Amino acid sequence: MNRSVIFYEKPGCISNGRQKALLRSLGHDLSVRNLLVESWTTERLRPFFGDLPVRDWFNPTAPRIKQGEVRPDALDESTALALMMSDPLLIRRPLIESEFGCGCGFASGPLLDALGVRLTPDQDLQSCSQTGSDPTCDLPAEPVST
Repeated sequence: MNRSVIFYEKPGCISNGRQKALLRSLGHDLSVRNLLVESWTTERLRPFFGDLPVRDWFNPTAPRIKQGEVRPDALDESTALALMMSDPLLIRRPLIESEFGCGCGFASGPLLDALGVRLTPDQDLQSCSQTGSDPTCDLPAEPVST
């Protein structure tokens, strides 16, 4: 199953690296793009979230969320999208586009199923891979190759 997949990541993210490795091991051709520098518009970004509740659109380890500055449960759709376009670290990643549709995150569901990804119940490729009590989700100091 050799499919073309567009994979929007935060360069240097350990979890995104593991996700890309899994997709490549399944024979997918990845076009990897930097989520943080993409020119997002509401029309381009909104489809990735499908029918998920607004709170699930967000990266829970983003600094502004961990610090309580942004509270996803209190946001409506248009405010959430505006915040994400101004601060892409808030976006739950990865964003994935394929012939089967698009989505956010890396949890079991229709998009990953269509791509042949079968996660076991104890396999978590969605959560932050950084260890410690306070993982950071800051911008990389230098560009990271993918």
